[in-house]
Amino acid sequence: MTHGTQAKTETAETGRADIGVYGLGTMGSALALNLADRGFNVAVSNREAEWIAPFLAEAGPLAARLTGAERLEDFVAAITPPRSILFMIPSGAPVDAMIEAIKPLLGTGDTIIDGGNADFHDTRRRSAELEGTGLHFVGMGVSGGEAGARNGPSMMVGGSEHSWQQFQPMAEAIAARFNGAPCVAHLGPDGAGHFVKTVHNGIEYADMQMIAEVYGLLRDAGGQGAVEIGNLFADWQKGPLSSYLIEVSAAALLSVDKQTGAPMVDVIRDQAGQKGTGRWTLIEALKMGQSANTIEAAVGARGWSSEKSVRMMAAPLLPEGVQDAPLPESGDLEQALLAGRIIGHAQGFRILTAASAEFDWGLDLARISEIWRAGCIIRSALLDEFADAFRGELPGGHLILAPAMRKRLEESIPALRRVVAAGALLGVALPALSAALAWYDSMRRARGTANMIQAQRDFFGAHGFERTEGEGKFHGTWNPLP
Repeated sequence: MTHGTQAKTETAETGRADIGVYGLGTMGSALALNLADRGFNVAVSNREAEWIAPFLAEAGPLAARLTGAERLEDFVAAITPPRSILFMIPSGAPVDAMIEAIKPLLGTGDTIIDGGNADFHDTRRRSAELEGTGLHFVGMGVSGGEAGARNGPSMMVGGSEHSWQQFQPMAEAIAARFNGAPCVAHLGPDGAGHFVKTVHNGIEYADMQMIAEVYGLLRDAGGQGAVEIGNLFADWQKGPLSSYLIEVSAAALLSVDKQTGAPMVDVIRDQAGQKGTGRWTLIEALKMGQSANTIEAAVGARGWSSEKSVRMMAAPLLPEGVQDAPLPESGDLEQALLAGRIIGHAQGFRILTAASAEFDWGLDLARISEIWRAGCIIRSALLDEFADAFRGELPGGHLILAPAMRKRLEESIPALRRVVAAGALLGVALPALSAALAWYDSMRRARGTANMIQAQRDFFGAHGFERTEGEGKFHGTWNPLP
């Protein structure tokens, strides 16, 4: 019998839990059951104490490994020290309040794990505040939704080495697996895990938007129905676009509304919500001087979608100005989406690189690619290629300059050009795909147009500029306005 099995057996006999989960909402309940399913004993509690008994009743045979506690003192006492306590509660003020409430009950070596979608700045602050108290704080990004949490999520962990050593056996046991390897890793100190999850969500925004744009082009310019488009997406799932988001998009398009018999997507209002993580990615990218225009386009598109009444008013008033153009063939659409996906990921990884340097995290981009291969929302066949690229020749540290990615882009960029051009001529908005192409063309051009920007700034504000030769700041001799 292994040491881990002995520990779990002893815990079961003494009624002490290996870990505590506070918060029995959708994700907390699923993670608690996942832990119990993997043989760990779990103490559970919730602010609304009346949720506890129904959760235990619905757990079935797993209830033998679950201990419910209505009082916070009883919850903490049920966990074997040094304790690992996972908070699955709303981010922000509720987490701060829970930390203050539970701190007096904890002892040296205990770890608080925030598994929500937290702002990484809050995670860094909380880690700093607990430093020197003997307590540890972990910010852990969890991706995969309810199904992932129950059966195997991808988890991005930030915090101290002590916390990771304590939590690692449980984390690896419940994580999704890719070719047998757990999709979880300790990525760095303080806010590293939550920041990586934030960027994951930003990439997710861009990926979802690009898929929606291809759907819109086929629907609005091609006159195709949900079933026809769904079958095309299902076919793409067999090739290089293979991913969870293509899979669920195909399934969604092929689903039928029971009330009307119409395709489900046709009875859904065209307004998309957002919880803020895509916007956070964009804000942090801009702070660090990084371009994330595919994510910006996706965030913007969700904002535009909320202006439904304005769009309905504008539809008969604004002239179309469209021109004839052939609808791109399915092969071009597939390759355009592939190019856009590579570029969106490349921008996300550039943000991670900048943050790693800014906060001294030492992020391993290859490892991040690997833990995203299963369990998370953006899992795809491309992530294996990205991991290989980060471990191989990588000029300038940029994903798009890796030999394998250059080959992929050589094959797919012509299609992206044709699709973006067709969208423009046919009057179908392709904000994320267009942004991807604009970024690619900016990055491949050795001489850009920022010299004109510098000339304008010096003309009207005497801001100065650098010359193509020589060091220092210079001012131009400008002709007067006519």
